[in-house]
Amino acid sequence: MTKSFKLTINACFIGYIIQAIVNNFVPLLFLTFQSSYGIPLSRITLLITVNFGIQLAVDLASVAFVDRIGYRASMVIAHVMSALGLVSLAFLPQLLPDAYAGLLISVVCYAVGGGLLEVLVSPVMESCPTAHKEKAMSMLHSFYCWGQMGVVLLSTLFFRVFGIDSWRILALIWALVPVANGILFTRVPIAPLIPEGDRGMPLRELLRLREFWLLMLMMVCAGASELSVSQWASTFAETGLGVSKTLGDLMGPMFFALLMGSTRAFYGKYGDRTDLDRFMTVSALLCVAAYLCIALVPVPWIGLLGCGLCGLSVGIMWPGTFSKATASLKRGGTALFALLALGGDIGCSVGPTLVGFVSEAFGEDLRRGILAGTLFPVLMGIGLILLRRLRRPDQKMPRKA
Repeated sequence: MTKSFKLTINACFIGYIIQAIVNNFVPLLFLTFQSSYGIPLSRITLLITVNFGIQLAVDLASVAFVDRIGYRASMVIAHVMSALGLVSLAFLPQLLPDAYAGLLISVVCYAVGGGLLEVLVSPVMESCPTAHKEKAMSMLHSFYCWGQMGVVLLSTLFFRVFGIDSWRILALIWALVPVANGILFTRVPIAPLIPEGDRGMPLRELLRLREFWLLMLMMVCAGASELSVSQWASTFAETGLGVSKTLGDLMGPMFFALLMGSTRAFYGKYGDRTDLDRFMTVSALLCVAAYLCIALVPVPWIGLLGCGLCGLSVGIMWPGTFSKATASLKRGGTALFALLALGGDIGCSVGPTLVGFVSEAFGEDLRRGILAGTLFPVLMGIGLILLRRLRRPDQKMPRKA
């Protein structure tokens, strides 16, 4: 691999850090928005729904335009929109008559950027001439975890030193990351995802393949298995252990992200010595055990350890499914990556929603909700078995549905 493509890979790593910034910075400010602008918390938390809703829409829409304008132009647009959203966050709420409108516009801007990054970064990484694609993909996705941890830790430290009222300055500081990386993407080489002379798979053909729908199911399960627990990890730490919100965030989501990132970094380092099928199967079984541990063992510390074990087990699911997809459907192109990202985001929405609904139905019993969420790692394991059977060694072409 040439030195220039190492720069491309590093830019991809930073791309996932940027996605972590746009997804995790604003939630740290929800109570500040409530007190500063007098906005009800219900309207503020709606910003999360808008963020992920826009990202879902971008996942779907990108199928139509990314190949037309090219990966470089699309990547630059993603960084511009991410930076614009963070910069707008610092100014629009004060400049507009309605502060909530300013927040909403800012969220829409950086959600477009985040959605594009989710679609673009993995295929750009996949196109780089690396020896072990699965290792590179797993290492890439670990950077979202490190970005999530960095945003929480550095923002908390900044607020402790300079005060929460300085959040606008921090928003501008975080905006410098997509600005710098966007400039880098104007210069680094980007290899074609599909080799020259080959034709990408038409969307209609892709949608007729059984393998594609199995992979979509696995992506939904990967997103749901991850978010069903991580979204509630802080609540477990606070209610079960009686700690503060700050400590709860560190002991819950941060612990989860640390172990999830460790799994991805481990496979990124040693993936060439580990069979991906076996690694993902063991991870799915471990994830089921983690869910059952959280749901059935009435000991708060054990529940918190279960959250960490869940982070450890889900780490390979998302990047591993991407790697399986690119190996199985080599001509899938942009449409494949965009639709898989869409499936993952659907899972990220469906998983926590199912947990919440079931918990409410059983009198706010969060453990019952987590028990229902066991469905997702179970389906992930079933998907792995069916995918292996569908791709027999003597089978050269994907089967049509």
